[in-house]
Amino acid sequence: MVIAEQEKDWNTQVIEEFRANAGRVGGEAEDRPMLLLHHIGAKSRTERVTPLVYQAVDGSYAIFASNAGRDTHPAWYYNLVTHPNVTIEVGSAKFVMTARVTDDEERALIWARQKEQWSNFADYEAGTSRQIPVLLLEPTT
Repeated sequence: MVIAEQEKDWNTQVIEEFRANAGRVGGEAEDRPMLLLHHIGAKSRTERVTPLVYQAVDGSYAIFASNAGRDTHPAWYYNLVTHPNVTIEVGSAKFVMTARVTDDEERALIWARQKEQWSNFADYEAGTSRQIPVLLLEPTT
């Protein structure tokens, strides 16, 4: 439970800093593209906001269910599988999107690029036996 509380505190700080600085944050997330994901709890149906690093992909946003290399998917992953309609904040703009898990070919390209750009994603991969899902947030039409 201590880890969950620490993550909640970190998330709250990042969200506040993100909103105060039009999407820019410092610390370990400095210079990384960051978005705020508004999603609905799979069971609770409670709205949640999670800061995530993203990769721009042809007008969409790739996000990574790395859970910092833990052996379980993050809760938000299950939330998006159950409730794929989301809102994101990028900079000071908001967008309505639909989430989907990438297929193997798509994932391989996006994941390889992410590991090249940010070495900690390779570390996450090395630290777990699961395949880390890559999801695409695509504009809702």
